[in-house]
Amino acid sequence: MTTSRPCSIADALGVVGEKYSLLVLREVFFGVRRFDAIARNTGAPRDILASRLRRLVEAGVLEKVPYNERPARFEYCPTPSGYDLRPVLLMLMRWGDRHLAELAPTVFEHSCGSDLDPAVVCRCCGEEIDGASITPRFQVPGWTVEGAA
Repeated sequence: MTTSRPCSIADALGVVGEKYSLLVLREVFFGVRRFDAIARNTGAPRDILASRLRRLVEAGVLEKVPYNERPARFEYCPTPSGYDLRPVLLMLMRWGDRHLAELAPTVFEHSCGSDLDPAVVCRCCGEEIDGASITPRFQVPGWTVEGAA
């Protein structure tokens, strides 16, 4: 029996890796919180969107908040766990802007007045991360760079 590498990336993709899930989060972070508008802006079929929203709520990424009693209507708001995904989306956007887009479709202005160019930095020293500055340390017993021992 082959066991795959224990991995938080794989675990995260189990929550947000399905088609439309990250686009739902994009819309929610833009402030679009209602089902019909999320469906319109993502292009997701309604049944698929309902499934993705249900999964994100079950995973604690979004919360379903009523805004109308009759008929029952809800908005989808990020939880603290959901807000922790905002930098992930910003880095995906940065990669797409650099490698796929002729013109960045959306630009965020930072509070300093400059256009945002997100970067991953070490919280301790403030240095920007690149491949040469990090080394994996496996904390699950029996796993190495090559795989299971």
